[in-house]
Amino acid sequence: MNLFATPGLGSLMAGRWFAGLGQLFLALLGFVLVLVWFIKIIVPYYGQMFGDHPASPVTWKIGIYGAIIFVVSWVWSLFTSISLIRAASREKRSKMEIFAAPAAKLDEARIISALTTLPGWKRDGLIISQTFVFKDFLAAMQFVNAVAELAEAAQHHPDIDVRWNKVALALTTHDAGGLTQKDIALARQFDALAVK
Repeated sequence: MNLFATPGLGSLMAGRWFAGLGQLFLALLGFVLVLVWFIKIIVPYYGQMFGDHPASPVTWKIGIYGAIIFVVSWVWSLFTSISLIRAASREKRSKMEIFAAPAAKLDEARIISALTTLPGWKRDGLIISQTFVFKDFLAAMQFVNAVAELAEAAQHHPDIDVRWNKVALALTTHDAGGLTQKDIALARQFDALAVK
């Protein structure tokens, strides 16, 4: 958008307000100066066509300044576009996993094997759950906030039930119709959080 349309529009759409407004201002200023130069060239020729007025020479300065200003805005928007592309490429891969294919449902043998490595987690049908006990409500809520950050990063969210110093977490992968490796991995991460 920055490079193929009006410089600055893509920057504004990406939330780069200073760069976007600056690029848009310079692009419009350059365009207006070139337009003024063009009108200064055309008007005398129309005067010659419809009257006896000789055409006076017009300098290129205003047109050149306009073109330079427009090119500066385009180059600035090019650097902003490169910066946006680099920022997007640095995004964590885990944030892109939301677009990946859904995880495969685990078979019975894998579920039983995984649960042996998750002490405290109980299975109830298609759900695994555990209740964590903390010293007080504040510690329980700090755990819940840490769980929320992990779940958001993984784009896999547990059911959470808070009872003063107790936090019950339940995991399943709804779109797979049961337990997946995502549930097991997240359960391990929640266990590690509770130990801290």
